[in-house]
Amino acid sequence: MVLFSKDKILVPTDFSEKSLQALEETVAFADESSAVHVIHVLRPLEATEPGVIWESVNDEKRKANVEKPFAEKFGGSKYEGLNFAIEMGDPTSEIIDYAEKQQIDLIVMPSRGRTGISRFFMGSIAERVIRFAHCPVLVPAQFV
Repeated sequence: MVLFSKDKILVPTDFSEKSLQALEETVAFADESSAVHVIHVLRPLEATEPGVIWESVNDEKRKANVEKPFAEKFGGSKYEGLNFAIEMGDPTSEIIDYAEKQQIDLIVMPSRGRTGISRFFMGSIAERVIRFAHCPVLVPAQFV
């Protein structure tokens, strides 16, 4: 019996040290890097933000600013075949929707480890993904 399927694994990233470590560990765990899907979620721009008002920032520029560092960090042959997606919206919803659309078997994600009042008010993306995802969600202890 296999505890976790390695067929399609999703790793949400915010480019923090913990999320990059989770991606490294997942690539090592997966049989092929093509089985690993990586998603980064950008929150929508507010109409009142200076970059929007001055028309110096738009969604295409924001996506390009995410794609470039990802390609630099994970451009080697070890990472060839990684599936990288950038979505716009609420992180929890986008992660869950992507997992369902791509028929993901396992989600591996770190937690920021918020506690106390900040967790109460801010909530935890990892916690909400665990609650609502259609597949198992792994939050490794070393990433908490």
